[in-house]
Amino acid sequence: MSAIDSLPPLREVIATHGLTARKSLGQNFLLDLNLTAKIARMAGDIGTADVLEIGPGPGGLTRGLLAEGARRVLAVEKDARCIPALKDIAAAYPGRLDIINGDALEIDATALLTPPIKIAANLPYNVGTELLVRWLTPATWPPFWDSLTLMFQREVAERIVAQPGSKAYGRLAVLAQWRSDAQIVLQLPPGAFTPPPKVSSAVVHIKARKTPRFEAAPKVLERVVARAFNQRRKMMRAALKGLAPDIEDRLIASGIQPTDRAETVGLEQFCALARTFDD
Repeated sequence: MSAIDSLPPLREVIATHGLTARKSLGQNFLLDLNLTAKIARMAGDIGTADVLEIGPGPGGLTRGLLAEGARRVLAVEKDARCIPALKDIAAAYPGRLDIINGDALEIDATALLTPPIKIAANLPYNVGTELLVRWLTPATWPPFWDSLTLMFQREVAERIVAQPGSKAYGRLAVLAQWRSDAQIVLQLPPGAFTPPPKVSSAVVHIKARKTPRFEAAPKVLERVVARAFNQRRKMMRAALKGLAPDIEDRLIASGIQPTDRAETVGLEQFCALARTFDD
């Protein structure tokens, strides 16, 4: 494996700093620097962008982003043990890496970033979905980010890109595809990580659209979709019966049969249903 910079191999970094991965923090380290550089390239043109990275750990993807020319990287790391290793990277790339020791769920990093902004991360398994939903449902759109290049468990990645009629199709697919273009760009086996997780992983690239695919009020759409998929085995008329007394009429007007189940309802139909609540 060839080096991408003058810093030590990641296995040496981990040994030097005693960075045993902690299950409680959802840590699985990706140590192949050529692979992390490949993921960085999947984020697109980062030479003129600030990149937000969540959970850098010992800094494999961080080094990939910097080696691939990121204008600046802001790394948010909860595990204080990783900070010295990240500081070594900052010293090797003067002025291009800023580090925050804190919880990404509690920190608003947007004020510290200059547009255009991309997010790239091997997300900790235990917070990945929650962070994604937050990024997909901001108060205003377009969001502060241009694109997301994120590592997930493969099952979660498949839920993001799923189409109606599949078992993976659900709330996450609707939220991601309503205002974004999402695709799986890389799949990785458990053996690519240290320690190997029990599941395969995948990288998803999500590009923000300037406008939604179909008109709908965000909060209304989120409420309708959440209610529909919360009881996905039920027919739509039963799953949504608490939303309105005339829910069957609203479903029919939106091109949805009251006996349909949520997993068969397309994005356009969900948006049409949401619009019936605008009056």
